[in-house]
Amino acid sequence: MSHTFTFDDTQEFANSVEQKIAEFNWQRWEVSERIPLGLKLEDENGNLLAGFSARTFGNWLQIDNLWVSESLRGQRIGEQLLAQAEAIATERGCIYAILDTLNFQARPFYEARGYVLQWTQEAYPKTGCKYFMTKKLVA
Repeated sequence: MSHTFTFDDTQEFANSVEQKIAEFNWQRWEVSERIPLGLKLEDENGNLLAGFSARTFGNWLQIDNLWVSESLRGQRIGEQLLAQAEAIATERGCIYAILDTLNFQARPFYEARGYVLQWTQEAYPKTGCKYFMTKKLVA
């Protein structure tokens, strides 16, 4: 039997495939609920100054993004965001956190806050690398 595959690089299609995988996983995983965790800091006009996005599931806090505007860097805003997110994750029952960061991003920031390098993806996307890091949240 021969099949003809159709090219589709739309975000809608990518979301559909992701949803199908999620449905498959939810039927088999011991944990089916992923709870979003977002924190933000805005100025008086509603402009985003700092933000954190992640999700919690089972024992894990999976950190997707932590961003602080250039004007606030060095003022411990990122540290405060991360600490608050870890506290919320711990309240939700998380024991560990996981994230990835690129070689020009925030590895030293995370290491200073107890994250440990687990694996390095070399030659990413060409000459850089991506670091995968974890932290035990509960002592």
